[in-house]
Amino acid sequence: MAESAIGIAMAQIICLNGDRAGNRLRIENAIIQAKMAGASLITFPESCLLGWINPEAHQEAFPIPGEDSAFIAALAGKYDVFISLGIDEKEGDKLYGSALLVDNSGNIMLKHRKINVLPHLMNPPYTAGNKIATVETAFGRIGLMICADTFEDNLLAEMKAQKPDLLLVPYGWAAETKEWPAHGKKLVEVVEKVAKTLHCPVIGTNAIGQITDGSWKGRIYGGQSVACDENGKVLKIGKDREPEVSIVPIELKKKI
Repeated sequence: MAESAIGIAMAQIICLNGDRAGNRLRIENAIIQAKMAGASLITFPESCLLGWINPEAHQEAFPIPGEDSAFIAALAGKYDVFISLGIDEKEGDKLYGSALLVDNSGNIMLKHRKINVLPHLMNPPYTAGNKIATVETAFGRIGLMICADTFEDNLLAEMKAQKPDLLLVPYGWAAETKEWPAHGKKLVEVVEKVAKTLHCPVIGTNAIGQITDGSWKGRIYGGQSVACDENGKVLKIGKDREPEVSIVPIELKKKI
């Protein structure tokens, strides 16, 4: 079983609802910082271009491929890095919370549409995806899930059956102000469980910011992104409620 080390960056950036231009700027700046620190793969939070459960995304999101995904693909090629991030996707009259894995040539290698979309939090809600998938890369077999997908044992079982070498999860992990910093411990518990279940490293990257619409209006994205190894051992926890780009060296054990 071959092993290789890869530097993975958890880009715990500020994500502001509706601020596409500002979010794009913060994404590129994080990529520059991560690349200078030696990262080969850079991970970002959920819905980090328009903001999670932002009803304006129904009008503002693009298809995939489309303008936002092309922007990310161009950054991947420009800086010679793999990028994983959460991105809102419009298809016809449907809005999906999606995640992409883009290679260092700017090719979209994998797209995942969030399945456990928590429809009560936005009206009209996201449309749920229906597929768990992985893709073979230079780093091994990589899977994508999004935030609340990792709460569901049946979805974890589907992912486990595909034997990923690495799972990347953009999170929108939010709670009321008074619940931070303790709420970060619950994210650690979730990521630990996922890693132990799948027997592979898991990178869970959370945002910094605030929900501005719906029943969760005012809740805070508190960061504390989490990286665990295949045994569920915590390798890195991001800063509490502060932007940060942190590098995690991961030993990948390829299963193919």
